[in-house]
Amino acid sequence: MKRFFRSSNVKAASRALYAFCVAWAFLLVVSPVQQPALPANGAATELTAQQQAAADLCQIDTGRRLIPLGRTTGIKLYSKGTMLVGFSDLDCCGYSPAQQAGLREGDIILALNGCEIGSNEALAAALKAAESPSMTLTVLRDDTTREVRVRAVYDEALGYYRIGAWIRDSIAGIGTITFVDPDTGAFGALGHGICDTDTGDLVVLDSGSVMESIVTDVIPGKSGTPGQLTGQFNLKEDQGILVKNTDAGIFGKLDNAGLYANQAALPLAEADEIKTGDAYILSNVDGITTERYAIRIVKVFRDKENRRDMLIEVTDSKLLQATGGIVQGMSGSPIIQNGKLIGAVTHVLVNDPTRGYGIFIENMLDAAG
Repeated sequence: MKRFFRSSNVKAASRALYAFCVAWAFLLVVSPVQQPALPANGAATELTAQQQAAADLCQIDTGRRLIPLGRTTGIKLYSKGTMLVGFSDLDCCGYSPAQQAGLREGDIILALNGCEIGSNEALAAALKAAESPSMTLTVLRDDTTREVRVRAVYDEALGYYRIGAWIRDSIAGIGTITFVDPDTGAFGALGHGICDTDTGDLVVLDSGSVMESIVTDVIPGKSGTPGQLTGQFNLKEDQGILVKNTDAGIFGKLDNAGLYANQAALPLAEADEIKTGDAYILSNVDGITTERYAIRIVKVFRDKENRRDMLIEVTDSKLLQATGGIVQGMSGSPIIQNGKLIGAVTHVLVNDPTRGYGIFIENMLDAAG
């Protein structure tokens, strides 16, 4: 389940999608996020920064010491191309040309008639400029690029061609940074990927960034209704870049060393070192303050493919009073046991917010590299 929220920075609809009895502990805002303008040489500079961040992430292994951060962060992510998230029957013809042509929800539109599509605005402009209803869309589906012929319908009232598709090219939200490499600023967060809210598909990352956030309120969780952190973040000032969106977390590099300066790095635990019993998490549920909260590891799962590696239970009375347990926005909160960073909080049980799941740190690092 994913829940969206309103902040002073982002205009978004409030809605929810339930997935069985488990909720992502990540707050997601569906919002048109304005792509920043790049200077003339910006593309080359950005590419170099991304390459360096990816290289730094590849150097991290379980033999390294990392800082368990536990700070919330604003996240904005731009998808590769624009994702088709639904269909709309047009008033002028009574059907969706895109659906009739065989396009599917989750398809990523990369080009129209050979012209690259990098945003919703680019697709709208290409449709308005079209002189013929016969169009070829280049789409990415299941990691395969294919071409789909679409016969658009001319809308006399609007004066341009339409294909009857809902599309999305950006997402913004709030989550928690799990770890930072003190030597490079490379970081991992969430412990799970960012998926499209309508299709459930992992968003194919083109570019993205993280921003300073402030937790302004908490809606405590209760049985049947996951709670959430609400907050504000500045979409105009980035403090790091994103280079990977994977099913085991998002990864990138922080530019603001002040976020983790003078904080202690911990050794990392391998999966076979993690045991049931007492542990604690670092979480930011008020303002910008990170605190330590007691938990219990109820069960450890081996060789789980769904990334739910640990069943955890919040036992800290202060956190239970403040949040009711695990709430959305806490995804990525680092888990520490016996002086080692062992993983991150990822999900909350909808029917019991005191319990949830975590991922092993080694599985996050495998995805990071």
